[in-house]
Amino acid sequence: MPTARLATAVVLATTGGLLSTVTTPASAATSCASPVYQRQLFANTTFSGTPKKTDCDAAINETWGAGAPATGLPANNFSVRWTMTRDFGSGGPFAFTAAAQDGIRVYVDGVRKVDLWKNVSSTVSRTLNLTIPSGRHTLRVDYANWTGRANVRFTYAPRTSATVDTVRPLAPTGAAIGYFPDANKANFIWSKNKEMDLAGYRVYRRAAGSSAWTKLTTTTSNTYTDSPPTDGRFYFYEVRAYDKAGNVSPGSGDRGITSDDRVAPATPTGVRATSTEGANTLSWTAVPTAAQYEIVRANTADGPYTSLVKVQSTSYADVLAPADVPVFYKVRALDASANPSPYSKVVTATRDTVAPGAPQGLKVVAEDEGGVTLTWLNGGSDAVRYNLYRATSFGSASVRIGTTATQTFRDTTGDAGQPYVYYVTALDAAGNESPGQATTATRKVGPSSAPKTPSLGLARIVGDRFVLEWSQNGQVPVSSYTVYRSRTSPVDTTNPSNAYVTVTGTSYETTVSEAEHGYYYAVVATSTYGVRSAASDSELPTVSEVPPPGPTQVYEVTPGDGQVQLVWGAVPIGPGEPAVTGYRVYRSTTPGVTKANAEATYFVGGGDRCTDTGLTNGTTYYYAVTSVNAAGLESTLSPEVSATPAAPRAEGAHDDGVSIIRP
Repeated sequence: MPTARLATAVVLATTGGLLSTVTTPASAATSCASPVYQRQLFANTTFSGTPKKTDCDAAINETWGAGAPATGLPANNFSVRWTMTRDFGSGGPFAFTAAAQDGIRVYVDGVRKVDLWKNVSSTVSRTLNLTIPSGRHTLRVDYANWTGRANVRFTYAPRTSATVDTVRPLAPTGAAIGYFPDANKANFIWSKNKEMDLAGYRVYRRAAGSSAWTKLTTTTSNTYTDSPPTDGRFYFYEVRAYDKAGNVSPGSGDRGITSDDRVAPATPTGVRATSTEGANTLSWTAVPTAAQYEIVRANTADGPYTSLVKVQSTSYADVLAPADVPVFYKVRALDASANPSPYSKVVTATRDTVAPGAPQGLKVVAEDEGGVTLTWLNGGSDAVRYNLYRATSFGSASVRIGTTATQTFRDTTGDAGQPYVYYVTALDAAGNESPGQATTATRKVGPSSAPKTPSLGLARIVGDRFVLEWSQNGQVPVSSYTVYRSRTSPVDTTNPSNAYVTVTGTSYETTVSEAEHGYYYAVVATSTYGVRSAASDSELPTVSEVPPPGPTQVYEVTPGDGQVQLVWGAVPIGPGEPAVTGYRVYRSTTPGVTKANAEATYFVGGGDRCTDTGLTNGTTYYYAVTSVNAAGLESTLSPEVSATPAAPRAEGAHDDGVSIIRP
């Protein structure tokens, strides 16, 4: 490009922190990269008209003396304007220093902060302390020279004393991280902070699941390369800026990596081996970083060992272990990256399938009020403990009542007076159980014997009738039963205030109000010697309205001369339900008799039959019967029956029922 066609201007640009000159065409708009000022020079002191020159200025520090500041400008009556917009980061306390001969004015975002605007014969200066808000702000410096020598200087700088500057830097932005597992290098980078008083950065790391940060380095760079622990964990990184006053910014956005896992888990400890008839069972203490465990097995302690199985739990049952021969095991932990731990210590076990011999010489050595005491002999077996069983008779189901390592056992849980069959079996260390040996014994009944616990059966409230029934078995004579009740379950039968009633039978019925609904009930039996049984279960009665009685059924219909005799079945009633007080007979001369279409209705106050008289011979009559209870409730109709009265029957016919004569 021909240089003859270019006018040149000197532009100061920041490049890597140094000032360099850049040649720009005069016809192009002058753009100056922050924090470089744009400078405009005017041939007047009012900044009017088109600037005679526009360029970039890295600093305001000029001494023109008696000369003109640039070609084409006068030596007197000229002005210069510097303008720059920059990011002040978090802002804070700053010092503005202005000096000039003649006038100088300094503006922040259009607001005048320094005003030394007059024609003077010597340099005047001023330093102003002020607080700049965070973010971007525009500085403007106006200078005017009227007559005489010309010089101007302006600087601004953060105040970095810890007693003055308490503003934290802004958190670093643009954080990013890359991880290279082969080299185990995490490259952490971030954008440079805009703070003018920045002193440097602090880089931190923490493991996922932990709230504690570890400081890795302090640096003035905006990048850091770390070698994280090679344990396969997820690690977060963040960076914080700090200024010259010691203020520290919040952390940057966290960035994380999963480190390469090269750390083997710890060796499993607490390894144990136990044997049963069906398996050799191994167990061990969990290893914190283990994802699974490998079990190896051998026929001798020295091996060779072969891999048996890998499991995620801390136990394993080897059901395929050879029977009745010792085998040897070791365990090691594997983490999620398959790093193996060292093997555990060797343990051995023998899957024992042979039951011990049955105990010998089982006999009863005591039968008293406190219980039954049994003894037996080992019989020369490898038994390590014994199971005791009890049944109410030979051939009936037995229940285990205890286990002991000795050759004696006392049963204090049997019911007094109840004969029992006792069995004892031997168990070896593998849990193999021998056949049992049996004997009979009975816990004696005496003054201190407690009755058997009552068993609650029916508990209901029908209308206003409360019915409670229970059963009582056992050999200890019972003199009375005390019913307890409370609003909570189980009922505290040791609290005398909960006692409700004492009876001699195994049921209780009374009238209750609606306010008495919601009580739980329990029963305690008392022997003739005043010994109390354990309390029954606590029951909350069901509550229901009084139901109508059940229907009856006519099972005998006998016609006669001008009459029909009906016989029906009695209606059962449930506990607490009103008694049946009578029956109502419905009659019609057409089939399909109902309560609504009956031609005649009769009430029978008792009994199970009636004779309907005054009927027309040859006419068929249809009947249905209902039952009526003491509450006045009536049942549904019985199935319909019919009969046709006829002339007198053969000699010997008679009627021993209740006759009802129509009015």
